Amino acid sequence: MSRIRAVFIDRDGTINQEKNYIYRIEDFELIPGAIEAIRLLTQQKIKIYIITNQSGIARGYFTEEQYLQLTDYMLGIFKKEGIQVEKVLYCPHHPEGEVPEYSQDCLCRKPNTKLLEDVISENDYTADEIALIGDKEIDIETGARLGITTYLVLTGYGKEYLEDTKATYIQPDLLRAVNHLLGEVTQ
Repeated sequence: MSRIRAVFIDRDGTINQEKNYIYRIEDFELIPGAIEAIRLLTQQKIKIYIITNQSGIARGYFTEEQYLQLTDYMLGIFKKEGIQVEKVLYCPHHPEGEVPEYSQDCLCRKPNTKLLEDVISENDYTADEIALIGDKEIDIETGARLGITTYLVLTGYGKEYLEDTKATYIQPDLLRAVNHLLGEVTQ
């Protein structure tokens, strides 16, 4: 395997606790080990991209502005910890949404791959130079469509997919996934 240059990481259930349509700062709680995991990637000069479906915007549960405020808060935490995130990629759409401008089928909602394809193209990444880590099979399917290494973590909704996942690897959490990715865990 070629050296990993970039990792796409799902947000809810992978980086922070899954709490159904989180948008309030007071509800944002990092999963233990997440900071350490993402810091390890930064220290190895691996580019970090957070990718998240945010259908709560289309459903009218919260606004895009509220989502962006929470994103800024999260990135502020990371910056204080010496973590560099290249970009947060998000899809505000859902085909059954309530907010007309976001109620659509789109190419950016996982498992569709447009958001990742754009980053891959802009940076000339090859499939063996990137990986995707997430807690839902929709994340795994996104990575599989691109032919990249995928990790299912058992935080968030991960345990629900344990029996039927097509993930390349299964790890208990983001920290163990990153350690495995970096070759520091042997199992």
